[in-house]
Amino acid sequence: MIKPTKSTADDDFNHYFSTPLDQLLVENAALDPQQKLLALFKRCAEQVPAYQHFLQLRQINPAMISSFQTFASLPLTGKGDYMQAYPLPERCLGGSLQGADRVAVSSGSTGQPTFWPRSAAYELDVAVRFEQVFVDSFAADQRSTLAVVCFALGNWVGGLFTTSCCWHLARKGYPLMVATPGNNKAEIFRVVRELSPHYDQVVLLGYPPFVKDVIDAGAAEGIDWAACHTKLVFAGEVFSEEWRTLLGKRIGSTAMCFDSTSLYGTADGGVLGNETPLTIAIRRWLAKHPDAARELFSESRLPTLVQYDPCSRFFEVHDNTLVVSAENTVPLLRYHIADKGGVLSFADMWAYLRKQGLQTLADLGLPADFQPRNLPFVYVFGRADFTVSYYGANIYPENVTVALEQADFEHQISGKFVLQVLDTETADKELHIAVELLPKVQPDAALPAKIATAIKNQLLRLNSEFTHYTPAERQLPSVTLYSFADPEYFPVGVKHRYTRR
Repeated sequence: MIKPTKSTADDDFNHYFSTPLDQLLVENAALDPQQKLLALFKRCAEQVPAYQHFLQLRQINPAMISSFQTFASLPLTGKGDYMQAYPLPERCLGGSLQGADRVAVSSGSTGQPTFWPRSAAYELDVAVRFEQVFVDSFAADQRSTLAVVCFALGNWVGGLFTTSCCWHLARKGYPLMVATPGNNKAEIFRVVRELSPHYDQVVLLGYPPFVKDVIDAGAAEGIDWAACHTKLVFAGEVFSEEWRTLLGKRIGSTAMCFDSTSLYGTADGGVLGNETPLTIAIRRWLAKHPDAARELFSESRLPTLVQYDPCSRFFEVHDNTLVVSAENTVPLLRYHIADKGGVLSFADMWAYLRKQGLQTLADLGLPADFQPRNLPFVYVFGRADFTVSYYGANIYPENVTVALEQADFEHQISGKFVLQVLDTETADKELHIAVELLPKVQPDAALPAKIATAIKNQLLRLNSEFTHYTPAERQLPSVTLYSFADPEYFPVGVKHRYTRR
């Protein structure tokens, strides 16, 4: 059995459970992440058959990769040319699934899943990210906490991965109860009503739009979220600071930078980074100063901003998209995760803030005695490919195309469409599809509803994330018909884009 063996896994668990969070981060800070990266490369070149073949095809001699500069010249790996090109066991350390005891699944554009096996020991790096959130943001080392996992349960990465990491925190000694109703609102409300009176605070963990649904529906059913001292943990979506403020008001937040946080995670890499009180304070300041945000991120939109540990997840930037390397049962080496974004060192971030006239934590609205973690930053705009994210599910244009190609519609619509997620007047999320009519077609009033039903049926058939992540009442999209060559959605003479953010 290749690492982790039982003895080394036991050592890893014992070390994690017996070592305080501060000490874990100090130990990692003393390491050289680039040297750790080179050691991982060497192990993969020796022990991962798929990566050996990947290098051989490109005539790369592993012995020549002896510095970070040479490592950074290696070709990127991706789902198409690596993860889907080799059998699953060959992508694992030792060429075998032996040693992996759990699996996560992510849906591809055709609905075919990609499987991501891992051992429990590899969850410990991710558990540290959860520990940062629960300690630094929620003071869960000092307050009894009811953690309510609202992610979908099953093979999808959000629910059980979150649950397992929270169990690790409880085993480590934090006064934490973990409840797992999943994305069943009735069960969530039953858990909160019965158990919240026995705890100092309640933490809801889930996809942002679903958590909002829970808060709104719970309030309508008489749950007093403020009395529960509710905190929020999000993942899977980029949201605005205005949206955070809205939810903060609904849970009675008195410290916006400490009452919610977002995780940056993927099925393949686990949690790659996490919002901290510092990143939230910076992001909230930037939301009020769009010119400064545009200068910093070179975009007019505001990305998710998190901190990360380079000894756990090592980021590089390639053509304004993120590349990550990380140890796992299926190791990631210069893996292109197709998220648009970038990285900033802790020093560079503070240099930029000082340039804007911000000299202290108090200038950002943080308490003067707050101690930020000296960790680098990664910012994420979302997928750089043609997906949109809805309730944490990646929605692909290919799924919609199948619905629009039905014989019922072939004489009425062109097949062109624009897929987007819009905010409603009540600050909920809505899956919207703009559909182009054929020339001179006068559609009947029932056509949008027919198309919406067809799209929903195909999404349920093809996309397991959509099926399990999206609440049933949010699965029917909104469809708007536009005339042929509509200048806003279907202009003539330019390459058509099937998604819009």
